[in-house]
Amino acid sequence: MNTPNTPNTLADPDTPFAVVDVHRALRNIDRLAARASGLGVALRPHVKTAKSLDVAALMNGGTPVTVSTLAEAEAFADGGYTDITYAVGIDPHKLPRVIALLRRGVTLRVLLDSTEQATSVAKAAREAGLRIPAQIEIDCDGHRGGLRTDAPALVDIGRILHDADCLDGVLTHAGESYFAYAREEQRLAAENERDTAVTAAAKLRAAGLPVHTVSVGSTPTAHAAEDLTGVTELRAGNYVFFDLVMAGLGVCRLDDLALSVVVTVIGHRPEYGWILTDGGWMAMSRDRGTANQSQDQGYGLVTDLWGNLVPGLVMSAASQEHGTLTARDGAVLPDLPIGTRLRILPNHACATAAQHRGYHVVDSTLPTTDAPAVQAVWDRVSGW
Repeated sequence: MNTPNTPNTLADPDTPFAVVDVHRALRNIDRLAARASGLGVALRPHVKTAKSLDVAALMNGGTPVTVSTLAEAEAFADGGYTDITYAVGIDPHKLPRVIALLRRGVTLRVLLDSTEQATSVAKAAREAGLRIPAQIEIDCDGHRGGLRTDAPALVDIGRILHDADCLDGVLTHAGESYFAYAREEQRLAAENERDTAVTAAAKLRAAGLPVHTVSVGSTPTAHAAEDLTGVTELRAGNYVFFDLVMAGLGVCRLDDLALSVVVTVIGHRPEYGWILTDGGWMAMSRDRGTANQSQDQGYGLVTDLWGNLVPGLVMSAASQEHGTLTARDGAVLPDLPIGTRLRILPNHACATAAQHRGYHVVDSTLPTTDAPAVQAVWDRVSGW
């Protein structure tokens, strides 16, 4: 939101701070919205990346959303969102908070993959005298939690939930798609994600259990899927900002990255070929997600204050509050005086955003001769 103290340009606030290019974010949002529409499925954005009501409003505010914490669910409920999926396995200890949101009129779906969780949900629903909609997590690639489609417990869990009027559907996430380096690999990951979710839903239906929701999604598979027959909704979150990992996978271009961090040059070590900044891993996170890609981008690529890449310059090292910039690929280390402001493009937008309380918003389509103008300052939700 705008505040009385909104700075005029990116040259004004103390560094480091996070910046969102609203033009790029809107372009990214429109791209996936059009794709979901073309595939005939609903889009349920995952708000864990931005954790911001202002950013969510760009995604057609009020739309169904996905969250990764109950603090996010509560904050988005406070912001008027009434259709929320909490896509992390439910801890029975958290069910009172779930019930409190349901009593407020929020449809909050929980996720689970065990008979113990299902029994806890069913018991809590009966005691509260209300329905707790629950989705069964399906494992499509061995990346994290969930049940295989041939797991005997799948139907047992479905029946426990159905008997308490809590069974909503199935949900899966192709986590391994973040390691699919070719377009064809991503397409196959999307196909497997769909087939796994649809198979699980069919198994439950064959046992006489209703399945209303068949939910799939990750940013790579959402952009690679060609046929989502049998799926009801598509989830993704990173796509709103994108990052160097997604660019390294070919899911987006560097020109699509909407999030960056402004830092200031604070020193030089010419004997080592270093330029030092005031933005370390507390500003960028310690995520090194590009380390296993064909091009390791260190802790981030460097642009000038207007978003133009500085050729060959990379944030190659970080301590808590210091960033180290070095030249690579034969590039000459540029002459950047102390006080020079730069922007760093992150490896992992979700992790970098989590280091900041909000975003300074710019629009790269607006002409500027001085530092880019700050259009607004957007808050992140509390409780993160």
